[in-house]
Amino acid sequence: MFSQNISPKMALLNVFLGLFLLALTNIPGNVVCQNSVTDLVTPEFFDGIKNQAPATCEGKGFYTRDAFITALNSYPEFGRTDTKREVAAFFAHVTHETTDFCYIEEKNKADPHCTSPQYPCANGKFYYGRGPIQLTGNGNYIEAGRAIGFDGLNSPETVARDRVISFKTALWFWMTYVHSVLNQGFSETIRKINGPAECGGRNRDQVLDRVRRYTDYCKRFGVDPGSRLEC
Repeated sequence: MFSQNISPKMALLNVFLGLFLLALTNIPGNVVCQNSVTDLVTPEFFDGIKNQAPATCEGKGFYTRDAFITALNSYPEFGRTDTKREVAAFFAHVTHETTDFCYIEEKNKADPHCTSPQYPCANGKFYYGRGPIQLTGNGNYIEAGRAIGFDGLNSPETVARDRVISFKTALWFWMTYVHSVLNQGFSETIRKINGPAECGGRNRDQVLDRVRRYTDYCKRFGVDPGSRLEC
C-alpha cells in the first residue's frame, strides 16, 4: 500500500539500493581474508623457504604453495583479523617444525605416541609427528581426521602422503588451539604448540629459533612483532 505514494524515480532508486545491499551480503566472507593471505604467501615467499633446505630433503617435492592455498580455503577465519602477524606466526612454527619444509615425518619413529587414553590406537599404527605442524598423538590424529575427512585412527600416514590434507592438519591444529591466543603474543603460540617441552627455560634454543623466524617474517611483512615473544 505504501508503494502507491512513492514516485517512479524514488522506486527505481530503492530497487538499485536493494540490489547493491544484496550484492554486499553475497560477497563470500573469505574473499578479503584469502586475498590478503595469498598476497603475503607469494610463490617467491614460499619457494624462498623451500630453497633454504638441501636438495635431498623429502619435503621439497611435497610441500607446495598450491597445497597450502587449497587447504586454506577450508579455514576462512585464518588471518582474518591480524593477517600479517598470523601468517608470520604460522610460518615461523611450521618452518621450525619441518626445518624449512625439509621433513615430512618426525625423525624419531620409534615412539607410537599413543598418548591419549580417551582415544583408541590401531594395532601397528604410529602417531608420531607428520606434516607442517608435525601433528602428534593419537587424539590429535583422530580429531583432525574427523574434522578434515580422513581416517586418522587407521591411516595416520595419510598426513605424510596427501599434501593438501597435510596442510589442512596444520591449519586445523592452528585454528583449534593457537588462533585464539594470537592476540596474547607470539609467546603464547609457542606454549600452545610445544609449551611443556620448550617453555620456562626447558629448551631455549628451540624457542629462540621460533622467535627468530617470526620476527624475520614480521619484518618482511612490515609489521611490529609485538613485545611478548619468548615463553
